Amino acid sequence: MKFYIETFGCKVNLYESNYIKEALLNSAFVLTDNIKDADIIIINTCTVTNTADSKCKKFVRRVRRENAHSILIVLGCSVQNNFEEYQNMDIDILLGNNNKSKIVNILNNYLSNQEKYYYINNNRNLEFEDMEINDFEHTRAFIKIQDGCDNFCSYCIIPFMRGKCRSKEFDKILEEAQNLVKNNHKEIVLTGIHTGSYHYNNYDLVDVINELSKIDGLERIRLSSVEITELNDKFMEMLKNNSKFCDHLHIPLQAGSDDILKLMHRKYDMKYFFNKIAEIRSIRPNISITTDIIVGFPGEDERMFQETYENASKLKFSKIHVFPYSKRNGTVASRMKDVDDKEKTNRVHKLLELSNILEKEYEDKFIGKKVSVLIEEVKDNCSIGHTSNYLRVVVPKVLEKNQIYEVEYTGNKEN
Repeated sequence: MKFYIETFGCKVNLYESNYIKEALLNSAFVLTDNIKDADIIIINTCTVTNTADSKCKKFVRRVRRENAHSILIVLGCSVQNNFEEYQNMDIDILLGNNNKSKIVNILNNYLSNQEKYYYINNNRNLEFEDMEINDFEHTRAFIKIQDGCDNFCSYCIIPFMRGKCRSKEFDKILEEAQNLVKNNHKEIVLTGIHTGSYHYNNYDLVDVINELSKIDGLERIRLSSVEITELNDKFMEMLKNNSKFCDHLHIPLQAGSDDILKLMHRKYDMKYFFNKIAEIRSIRPNISITTDIIVGFPGEDERMFQETYENASKLKFSKIHVFPYSKRNGTVASRMKDVDDKEKTNRVHKLLELSNILEKEYEDKFIGKKVSVLIEEVKDNCSIGHTSNYLRVVVPKVLEKNQIYEVEYTGNKEN
């Protein structure tokens, strides 16, 4: 039987979909990239914003309408958040964020008895659901080392959807990494819902990074995201001494105004953030620091937005991912007065324009310099990849995919 997977949302979802794909392939199912050919369609959903939720629901309804005879499996965060609504969509197998690792058994049972299977677990106190992959569909391989979140930022529904913080066994991370390296992956990205909170027995995130760096053949270790409050002295020491750790950190700011940070229930102020960024750059002057900022949070007036704009400019991020605030029912912020949508949109555009300026400023620093590029795809007689500090580079010749080359960075073009 042929199966097709569609994934919405974050790197954790990509990892989990990759696990499901590998598990099905190992059980004699066949992957297809054409949804119309699929006997089984799997949709891994996201609920981080209202827009993400709406996209998932719309896609599920269309898939069911256009593929009436396929077995439809829908799982993930949007299901966890809207379980009753999904129950009315004629889905064959419906899962929240638990039991994804059992998908092969669940599917085989369905094929045997033709009985629909719906399961959700609303308990936050969950164990880490172990998954392990041997290969990854992208050049950079992800390892999910952590799940859940205990931060409860006032705008975020994810702690309710993913449960408490919990971590993968230390030795299992190393074993998984070794298998990925055997399959020619040169770069590993450590990911989770709150990756920096990793803690298993006496091991923390820095222990994971340092131990992974000892693996022969592994050239790069990258973090998907980390909170500013988790960059302690031990992390800084690693940043100073570990040459395999990439020259890139994604650190969510979320707002550049202390007033809004308090309303968001974030655990730092701007003085703390500035000091920590300065410390990072004293160790690695050319590091790329990217961020997330939410615009139009309830209570954000023009003065507060201007503070965010000016502070983001001073911090010299190499890229800003900008999100208009999206109300999530069940969160503290959902009970606050929203900002006018038109004003939100204007502020988003202003911050995106700033991001483009900062991105070009950062890229221009490397013109005429040698950079190392991991080749991820080859097309139109060009090789495309990323540097350690996540510059996207196009080399006008055919190079071997999944290998690292030193090239001269000659200039930049839009997109």
